[in-house]
Amino acid sequence: MQTAYSSTNDRSSAAVITTSSDDAGKLLLRAALAILLLFHGVSKLIGGVGFITGMLAKAGLPPAVGYLVYIGEVVAPLLILLGIWTRAAALVVVVNMIVALLLVHTAQFFTMSQTGGWALELQGFYLASAIAVALLGAGRYSLGGITGKWN
Repeated sequence: MQTAYSSTNDRSSAAVITTSSDDAGKLLLRAALAILLLFHGVSKLIGGVGFITGMLAKAGLPPAVGYLVYIGEVVAPLLILLGIWTRAAALVVVVNMIVALLLVHTAQFFTMSQTGGWALELQGFYLASAIAVALLGAGRYSLGGITGKWN
């Protein structure tokens, strides 16, 4: 296991220690979030976004906004998976999940599934994972590199 130490001239800042297992964990988190979310995006590429545009119209919003789901469920997950502009892409997923929760899942927010879990555990996983990726960045195992501004 490799350990990298970051030193600083400012004595008030703590030293940052990263290990290769930290970067492997970031890669695993990014891959899980991106691949699982991509299934939803591919489904919308195949079946269209009529369901979403209809819901937006019912809510009084422009139906064309529904096409942004392709950014949140196809483009952003691909960027996260590759480790390019990872933090920004993760924030796009956060917004996408908040909109999905508000438009589609508000009735389920305080309910349990038949197996005893939270009815929105999948959406909760996507939202929490996207927030974690936005906070952690891509790590060393990314095309953007560990020192990339948006990684």
